Amino acid sequence: MTSPDQHKPGNRKAGRIGAVLTALVLLAMLCGNHEGRVEDIWLVGLAVLLLAIVVGDAVLRRNGLRS
Repeated sequence: MTSPDQHKPGNRKAGRIGAVLTALVLLAMLCGNHEGRVEDIWLVGLAVLLLAIVVGDAVLRRNGLRS
């Protein structure tokens, strides 16, 4: 038996592309028929959070702080 941390991680590039595409889809949802601004705040906030995670991961990997 092996522990979960010994398993090979998934494809990082596919994860980054998926996160960026998801952020773009969230931003595309701003063009909708909703009247309130609460939905817009959530959509933009989640898109920014996803992009910040992708950028933060890239910076940490470039500096050698993540494997």
